[in-house]
Amino acid sequence: MNEELNFIIDSTKELMQNAIAHLEKAFRNIRAGKASPAMIGSVTVDYYGTQTPLTQVANVSTMDAHTITVQPWEKHMLHEIEKAIMIANLGFNPMNNGEIVIINVPALTEERRKELSKQAKAEAEDAKVSIRNDRREAMHEIKKTDASEDMKANAEVDIQNLTDKYSKEVEDLYKIKDEEIMKV
Repeated sequence: MNEELNFIIDSTKELMQNAIAHLEKAFRNIRAGKASPAMIGSVTVDYYGTQTPLTQVANVSTMDAHTITVQPWEKHMLHEIEKAIMIANLGFNPMNNGEIVIINVPALTEERRKELSKQAKAEAEDAKVSIRNDRREAMHEIKKTDASEDMKANAEVDIQNLTDKYSKEVEDLYKIKDEEIMKV
């Protein structure tokens, strides 16, 4: 097959894989019942005037299924960490016992589960839209090449197969996440 067409197919595959990776990252930030350090992975702390990810100034772990603990490497960071968690507006109320910050993760209500499920569905739809946009761009690029019509048709079939494969992967990931969210 034409080298230019191979490049288009490979780059489209990479873009679609990036959409899946982005979806998986978004799903990790959607809470599903039990406590996880990833729930506060987006929190940044003012560390000597620089916004720094929480994981770079403290050890974040889970004590049990409903408790996240944050142990700063420098004691004076306790109040900064507590403040940063509040500012992040994640719905958590951190408590400071002088040594560590303790975050109690409340059990999800049925209403909150439905909201999180909708959020996960929206993320999955965004990933599908991204994949379809990648397909559209690839099809446009294929039409612009000077390859034979048969080669273009084969490349278009390959792009459609990639689209179908990654769209199904998005559906599968959403199904797993939705079950995880709705499980009481």
